[in-house]
Amino acid sequence: MWSRLRSSLWPLPVLAIALAIGLGIGLPAVDQVLEEPSGGHPLTFVFGGGPSAARDVLAAIAGSLISVTGLTFSFTVVALQLSSSQHSPRLLQTFVTDRVVQATLAVLVGTFVYALTVLRTVRTEESASPGFVPRLSVTAAFALTVISVVALVLFLGHLARSLRVETMLRDVSDEAQATFARELPSDDDDAAGYVLPPGTPAIVTASASGFITDVDGLRIADVAESAGATVLLAHRIGDSVVAGTPLAHVWPSHPGAEADTDAVKRSLDENVHLRFERVPDHDIAYSLRKTVDIAVRALSPGTNDPTTAVHALSHVSALLGEVLTRPPRTTPLYDDDGVLRLLLPQWDLSALVQLGLEEPVHFAEGQPAVLRRPALNITVDTASARNPRGSGVASGRRTTRVPTGSVISSPAPGSRTPSAWRWPTASAAACPGGTARPG
Repeated sequence: MWSRLRSSLWPLPVLAIALAIGLGIGLPAVDQVLEEPSGGHPLTFVFGGGPSAARDVLAAIAGSLISVTGLTFSFTVVALQLSSSQHSPRLLQTFVTDRVVQATLAVLVGTFVYALTVLRTVRTEESASPGFVPRLSVTAAFALTVISVVALVLFLGHLARSLRVETMLRDVSDEAQATFARELPSDDDDAAGYVLPPGTPAIVTASASGFITDVDGLRIADVAESAGATVLLAHRIGDSVVAGTPLAHVWPSHPGAEADTDAVKRSLDENVHLRFERVPDHDIAYSLRKTVDIAVRALSPGTNDPTTAVHALSHVSALLGEVLTRPPRTTPLYDDDGVLRLLLPQWDLSALVQLGLEEPVHFAEGQPAVLRRPALNITVDTASARNPRGSGVASGRRTTRVPTGSVISSPAPGSRTPSAWRWPTASAAACPGGTARPG
């Protein structure tokens, strides 16, 4: 629930609207208490005009702010659409979760609602009740308007920086690093072995379609314990699930026993969270996917921007280097008696390296600047230096083949195409002894 709120644009503006309504009702009440019988006010700095002037000021504030808000965000959406079509449509998600965007929208709509709320309390002398001007409230509206103008200027500057591809790559890289810090095991964590029960498992199918964004493993493990079952989730966080296809495999915890698969299915339906789009909260591959999208889009004939592709590959190199030093692994969950209850699969090194390198290497044909990019040297050398479990000598020898061979950017007649030998070389360099294959 908190993840959905944090990734939405509306919660902060809605909170600002609620505060503005409360302030627009409370401050006029304070004005009534402070107003002197003669119509004066003990605070000398407050608004000094009459009811007509107060109405004009508040109406001008409300009308101008709602117009500026609509026009500004219309231009913003158009600019982001152009940027997303050039780089990656998944970058719009980063814009929605940007706190500067949310805060600016909150200030603008909050000031608009506050001005309207205070406007209803202004009474002219022609009305049945005595004339009343909420002087402190009008002054506060003026102050909020100044703050809104400053916020708008800062927002435009922030937007200009955000639309630069280097800023997008930095934001996606920071997003990935935050996910790695939460999800990847630390160097002190020991890899725990596990053995699945013998026999043929029962298959539990998915009740809905979508991307797996989160799994409440502890609750599933508790239900599996009461159901006498061991559960293997069939998909990783970030994978797409189709209704009616296998979601998990269920074994009885002990030979000859029978597991309550119905209870396990209900728990999986409740605790395996599906959404219509991927989110980076627990998905270690999603930010890498965004970076690869930028690199591939830069290499497309319609864009033809090899410099952006080189910059994106630098970020891919850094992310893969971080993953290689803290390899992800399947997470087993046990009960108090040490019985395996749940296995949560994770992206392995082979899949992440394939995701990060396969498409850029394939589409870089004919781009010498991209092919000569020594990203694999940096990735593997960094991993070998920081990870004593790696094969430093072997990987160092393999990576020298990548920049040397990749100088050739087009195949000779009758020769093997670069795409045919470039991927095995890259895969062997980044995953010594691995089995990565292009899909």
